[in-house]
Amino acid sequence: MKSILTTGALARAQFRWFYVGHTVSLFGSGMTPVALAFAILQARHGQELLGYIMAAEILPNVIMLLIGGGVADRYRRDRLMQLASVGAGCAQAGIAAIVLTGGNPYGIFPLAIMNGIIGAFTAPATRGILPELVCREDIQQANAYLSTSRSTAKIVGPVGAGILAATAGGGWAIALDALSFFLAAACLVHVRTPARPVASRDTLLHQMREGWTYFVRQPWIWSITAAFTVMNPVQMGVWRVLGPIIALRTFGAGGWGLVLSLQAVGGLIASLGMSVRRIHFSRPLKTSMTAAALVGLPMVALGLKLGLPALMVAAMVAGIGSTMSSIAWNTSLQQGVPKDKMSRVMAFDDFGSFVGIPVGLVLAMPVADQWGLTTVETIGGLVWMILAVLPLTWHGVRQMTTADIQARGMDSEDALPG
Repeated sequence: MKSILTTGALARAQFRWFYVGHTVSLFGSGMTPVALAFAILQARHGQELLGYIMAAEILPNVIMLLIGGGVADRYRRDRLMQLASVGAGCAQAGIAAIVLTGGNPYGIFPLAIMNGIIGAFTAPATRGILPELVCREDIQQANAYLSTSRSTAKIVGPVGAGILAATAGGGWAIALDALSFFLAAACLVHVRTPARPVASRDTLLHQMREGWTYFVRQPWIWSITAAFTVMNPVQMGVWRVLGPIIALRTFGAGGWGLVLSLQAVGGLIASLGMSVRRIHFSRPLKTSMTAAALVGLPMVALGLKLGLPALMVAAMVAGIGSTMSSIAWNTSLQQGVPKDKMSRVMAFDDFGSFVGIPVGLVLAMPVADQWGLTTVETIGGLVWMILAVLPLTWHGVRQMTTADIQARGMDSEDALPG
């Protein structure tokens, strides 16, 4: 029997180093959301601060995303990710210091902004680097491996954060996240990608316009991005902001951590299944958006007060759907977009998907104060599910096959590094 290290994505040493580094940082980051959220909620005016701090990270991220995508297509993605990892480690170390010393939570705002800007350069580079590290036929498997690590981190992370918060303090979970970024930067030293040859000929603004032109001429891309432009603000507001508040008033922080962990368990199940190379979807866009609709189930369950057991089941199903959707979508983009435009197109995809999130985070509490926490939670889940399947009413999205997508990316086949 062949080893997984001699076949498929893991047969390439550069992907292995990237995978190890990315996995280390994921495990560190998996603890931060729970630790930071409840640390803020325990501070004075924390309930109002939570949404604003989240928005402080996301807003500059959205503003800088398009520049980040252009830079990632213009220069070496591996070097960009190294620098970003070091910067993120420094920012998380600062946040950990504030939490551990009981400092003013308003001091988190500039560090959250720093994290948002760094993420704007990291995300397009991370999503765009896979076709430079593995063969086209191994891209889905590589995405599944990364998703497996991400889901496992989301299982272990909330539990670890809860244990640290109850014993040494939640700030130590954030400190470990800082350390994980520094370790990831060390792993990325062993990753080598080609320099972008266009850097000396075209200006960054010209490249961004070129990426936009390509993006708007691909209806199969922008139609799905447009759906997430509305879906993500709804989900982030009702799940990330209202969810912990409802949890604190009902089954508690421990139950909320369990729900998040089970959602990650569902993601892990889907990731492991899709890491088997023979599992492919004939119509990946249809699969992606149908699976995405399942993410609305736990929002509806939480809003309808169906109880913790029902919420746990819904969260696990949502985790399966979210992971299947993400892998199918990322694989479609990485196979269907030319490599020299990859990060720019993905930056426009991210920009469209994230641009409304700060509004959702900030408006969540005012809307809930007007209409009620559980009512807004329920309606938010239903709106998510309707919007997820809306792009499938377009025949060109619903019927597009894997072969159709791959044919669109064949005009830019670069040799993989050795």
